[in-house]
Amino acid sequence: MSILEELEWRGLYADCTDSATLTQRIAAGPITLYCGFDPSADSLHVGNLVPLLALRRFQLHGHIPIVLAGGATGMIGDPSGKSAERNLQTPEQVAHNIASQKKQLAGFLDFETNLNPARLFNNADWTAPVSYLEFLRDVGKYFSVNVMLAKDSVRTRLEGDSGISYTEFSYQLLQAFDFCHLRSKFDCELQIGATDQWGNITAGCDLIRKKLGATAWALVFPLLTKADGTKYGKTASGAVWLDPKKTSPYRFYQFFVQADDADVVRLLKFLTFLTREEIAALEQEVQTHPGARAAQKSLARELTTLVHGADALHGALKASEILFGGALDGITEEIFQDVVGEVPTRDLDPGKLAGAGTPIIDLVVHAGLAPSKGQARKDLEAGGIYLNNVRLSDLSRTATTNDLLFGKYLLLRKGKRTYTVLSARG
Repeated sequence: MSILEELEWRGLYADCTDSATLTQRIAAGPITLYCGFDPSADSLHVGNLVPLLALRRFQLHGHIPIVLAGGATGMIGDPSGKSAERNLQTPEQVAHNIASQKKQLAGFLDFETNLNPARLFNNADWTAPVSYLEFLRDVGKYFSVNVMLAKDSVRTRLEGDSGISYTEFSYQLLQAFDFCHLRSKFDCELQIGATDQWGNITAGCDLIRKKLGATAWALVFPLLTKADGTKYGKTASGAVWLDPKKTSPYRFYQFFVQADDADVVRLLKFLTFLTREEIAALEQEVQTHPGARAAQKSLARELTTLVHGADALHGALKASEILFGGALDGITEEIFQDVVGEVPTRDLDPGKLAGAGTPIIDLVVHAGLAPSKGQARKDLEAGGIYLNNVRLSDLSRTATTNDLLFGKYLLLRKGKRTYTVLSARG
């Protein structure tokens, strides 16, 4: 398959300014393309994976990707998909966010190959030196306000209660200026993005045609949504980030393991590099053995490895095993911290574990796993109480400092899945 055929099969080909001529252009040889990333946070999130992996798909097909960090546009804020005005960021915030994102962006593309190396630019490098008067003369004169008002991102805001500021209204000119600059200086002929970027991207195509007399294309893919139409990549606690400090590899892995059957095949197509045959086999598994969740596990493994690496995947799997009763042998404190974050935690006076320690029955009650010592005794006699995932049966068993994991924790469990961590850190 060509890159465009692959995008279409994966459901990533939503619209194009001229699909026939773009197909001819790509067939003629490598094309340079770009996608911009908004530095509104100090980490990319799951939603950014679709365009980022699209750039990687193009590179694997021999094309030349450019990643554009929005040092200039990030100072303004893209109104696309927003119902209200953004809070403007300080230059220091934007610089910090770009520096953090650059480390992540560099992990998805090959910047070292001699054939078609990826390139990373910051649009502040060519936007900041331009004066307001120069921008109005060299860019603004090519745009009709009537056309700008017709853009979806603008029209939607105008029809709402909050309206749109001149600042955000001008955003499309800045993005068009980026495309025009990249077309002029680096022969970049294609810009990609999600469907909510259509107006901004086509503004760049128009500017290139009018100012440079050259051809450029826009290609957009669908937003990453669930089957019910809501945005994908959000949890009750917020966005699913690519930074392991903001979303741990374990939570990242679990997010995709818990994908709905209605969403998982689309996610496999959008977010992995599995082949048509591999995804077809997983789709069949969803239909015939949905309880096994083979497709979700494959999705979670592929993405966790891609974003965080093989070691992080191993840690995420190990943490998952612990919460299903797996042994704690060889576990690191970092992995165990992921477990701590997923189950109730209660403080425990370290002094109670000194010497002969404290009876397990008392700890079960303290952990909230039983309402009384009598019930705790019954649960222990029935073999339903576990300390550090080891089943207990001795009614006289006590817990001492020797039982502490990493000198800090006791992991108590009742039955198959009811856990509490006792923290005895002093």
